[in-house]
Amino acid sequence: MSKETNSAEVILNQNVAPEQFDWDSFESGLDADARKEKSDLEEIYNGSLSSLNDNDVIVGKVVRLTDKEAIVDIDFKSEGVISLNEFRYNPGLKVGDDVEVMVDRREDKTGQLQLSHRKARTLKAWDRVNELHETGEIVNGFVKSRTKGGMIVDVHGIEAFLPGSQIDVKPIKDYDQFVGKTMEFKVVKINPEFKNVVVSHKALIEADIEGQKKEIIAQLEKGQVLEGTVKNITSYGVFVDLGGVDGLIHITDLSWSRVNHPSEILEDGQTVKVVILDFDDEKTRIQLGMKQLEAHPWDALSADMKVGDKVKGKVVVLADYGAFVEIAPGVEGLIHVSEMSWSTHLRSAGDFVKVGDEVEAEVLTLDREDRKISLGMKQLSKDPWENIEAKYPVGSEHVGTVRNFTNFGVFVELEEGIDGLIYISDLSWTKKIKHPSEFCAVGDKLNVIVLELDIQARRLSLGHKQLTENPWDKFETKYAEGTVHAGKAVEVHDKGASVQFDDAEVEAFCPSRLLEKEDGSKIKKGEDAQFKVIEFNKEFKRVVVSHTGIFRDEEKKNAREASNNRSNNSGNTSSSSNNEERSTLGDIDVLAELKKKMEGGK
Repeated sequence: MSKETNSAEVILNQNVAPEQFDWDSFESGLDADARKEKSDLEEIYNGSLSSLNDNDVIVGKVVRLTDKEAIVDIDFKSEGVISLNEFRYNPGLKVGDDVEVMVDRREDKTGQLQLSHRKARTLKAWDRVNELHETGEIVNGFVKSRTKGGMIVDVHGIEAFLPGSQIDVKPIKDYDQFVGKTMEFKVVKINPEFKNVVVSHKALIEADIEGQKKEIIAQLEKGQVLEGTVKNITSYGVFVDLGGVDGLIHITDLSWSRVNHPSEILEDGQTVKVVILDFDDEKTRIQLGMKQLEAHPWDALSADMKVGDKVKGKVVVLADYGAFVEIAPGVEGLIHVSEMSWSTHLRSAGDFVKVGDEVEAEVLTLDREDRKISLGMKQLSKDPWENIEAKYPVGSEHVGTVRNFTNFGVFVELEEGIDGLIYISDLSWTKKIKHPSEFCAVGDKLNVIVLELDIQARRLSLGHKQLTENPWDKFETKYAEGTVHAGKAVEVHDKGASVQFDDAEVEAFCPSRLLEKEDGSKIKKGEDAQFKVIEFNKEFKRVVVSHTGIFRDEEKKNAREASNNRSNNSGNTSSSSNNEERSTLGDIDVLAELKKKMEGGK
């Protein structure tokens, strides 16, 4: 019989009241002391289980190492297992080391406790990284690998991104040289939502440079000579590194001689001596110079040079208005285009010289104080206006070339440097020319006669029509008042019409009121008709005609006879008759305008 049966029998055999019966001992088979001991153990066990939750981070001790795993004791009912891959950053891990772990799962399918050192390290690292970002503290990171646009860096177990632009202050071409290295970084950006961390090594370098820069800037003074390294070359100048501080040498301060591009003088990485010319209040913009370390070329210019001397030089700059010629290193003189040729037709300087040409010139002006010099080329050849009276006396005839027009005349070149003007009114005796281009073209050869010569003003007045006889002498007889001629209305306007006679030598004017025909209509443009001359003025080269007067002559004659019978004053009648067909004051105005047009506004 078992111990439990015996106990039951003892209890049953005892004479005890039912309410005093120990049912717990009867059901469990344990006495009171045994049950208390069991209860205490269960409480301790359950307490250890309830205090350990998934994702808790605790400190455990490495109790055993295998080829692939680390066995860690965290004072739980079982020991945890962690892959050694999570300790790659710590190849010196050994038994007895304390390590932070996170409870991944309290029990897997086999009842094994699952721990993670990597997750625990990452969770702690996030707190640490956020703290580093807030404080700006420098942290060591391990460059794991290269990725697109930069590097992956392990910072306290977190994979941070190091952009290529944040590796160094200078552009980096070979990223692989940093892989596997431990470097100092600064956490510059965190994105909690996506768990992204950005670090920078460049920020630490810039901080060091900034400190050096402040020290250097504090010592800068105008006129101070320093040594620097060419950092960057641009079209407008060169940036020089003065040891953490950049200064600019403008292209004009590189050399006393003209420089087309700074690369002609300096190259990247070259060490140069510079002088501080100026800087702003904060000394962030520093203006440097190189040429100022050399004597000014004008100081070396011969003291014997004077106006009238002949010099030789090379064309270094060309513009429409002239050419700059370097006659000594750093000394340039301007030859204005007007000083390149005796011709009065201003052209581009490129018509005479080009960059690189070696030229000879005469010193026209010399200002050593302002360091300016002007030169001339034409002075080395004979002035064509010398003995001009002998070559082109008034009344002499010549053949010239039409060079250009103005509204009032034509410029004709007789030889290089000697031009004359033919006024539009001196082109033709009879043609009504509105613009000289109607009479000739640029490049035409034209016979001319010298009308006037002004040596002091270097002006020649020429004529073309004067080479022929003035036809108005014979027109005075041919187109006498009262004569009738066939003509055509070549132009009709409100005030009258321009009438061209059959011989095409003279163009007359017919007032509007005298264009009326016998049927009451008026002559139109292009219509042929008979016209009677009612006025001829040789001085003003004016002919006024009338068509109406032809068919009204008889009518006027009868009117005059009737008037004579009523009046004894025949003189008044004659005067009245003449006034009917003579030009009115309004007509005179029109004729004056016509004459002005004919003579081209002379």
